[in-house]
Amino acid sequence: MRHDKAVMVVELARRLAASAEGLTLDDMARDLDVGRRTAERLRDAVIALFPATEEVFDPPQKRWRIRGGLSAFEQAPTTVELIELTRAAQGLRAAGEPGRAAALEGLERKLKSAMRSTTLNRLAPDLEALIRAETIAVQAGPRPGADEAMLATIRGAVLAQSPLGFTYSRPGAEARRRSVAPCGVMFGRANYLVAADRDSGKVQTFRLDRMSAVEAQPGFAPPPADFDLSVFASQSFGIYQDEIEDVVLSVTPQGAAEARGWRWHPTQSLEDQPDGSVIVRFRASGMRELAWHLFTWGDQVVILAPQRLKAVMAGELAAAQRALDAVP
Repeated sequence: MRHDKAVMVVELARRLAASAEGLTLDDMARDLDVGRRTAERLRDAVIALFPATEEVFDPPQKRWRIRGGLSAFEQAPTTVELIELTRAAQGLRAAGEPGRAAALEGLERKLKSAMRSTTLNRLAPDLEALIRAETIAVQAGPRPGADEAMLATIRGAVLAQSPLGFTYSRPGAEARRRSVAPCGVMFGRANYLVAADRDSGKVQTFRLDRMSAVEAQPGFAPPPADFDLSVFASQSFGIYQDEIEDVVLSVTPQGAAEARGWRWHPTQSLEDQPDGSVIVRFRASGMRELAWHLFTWGDQVVILAPQRLKAVMAGELAAAQRALDAVP
């Protein structure tokens, strides 16, 4: 078997060992980005090399999994995997997320403690060199806030599908006690609880750093039956959720090259124009966050639609001008 096929066999074995319910042939083909016939051959090779592989009948299909995990030999992490784990923990700590950073650092220690000393000694010089050669560029923006106790309470309520109670404070508004059906958490420039109103079912976002006295409440409060957190997050340009609109931007020829490599939105499409400019289209809510982002493009982006984005941009410009005029 060629080297690349051997790598795929080991990778499939890891995936089968990591899945509690097992994988179907279609799952294997999708995860490894291969055809079904190739997936069948790889599965057969795994069965031959790993006797603990078992077949599970899950009508109307079959699944395969490896019970008991794999040995340290098959599971030894690479230098790149370890450095990325270290870098992810450092990034969270630099962004003001010590609790989440500590979780990754704990995972790193567990991985290293499970490795053979000879393997760890072989990787150590490269790890040390890469840690010195790479760093995290910290960008200006909100400092996320979510202590471990709060996250643990939220996660517990999500798993139990129980109501979540908390006091929510917003600038210029009186603090209110809320009781919601928690749907999940979105991490980003600021961290948000995503939850449904228990009466209307409307899904809303709440900044974690504005929440206090968080507690799981008795009762049953599942998220809406058709709710998908990934779909919900992709609807907005940033975090704020409001009316979804068709956004059309024209990027000048000077900024076109950068725009083509930019990830504007999951629904984006780009159209090259004869003059070298680029038209960017996507559907999203969160016009204020989009306006804030467009400031970074200076005069290289022209708003073609929607009109509300133009109005929001004009309002932000006027507010900035007023602040500038107020400076003696």
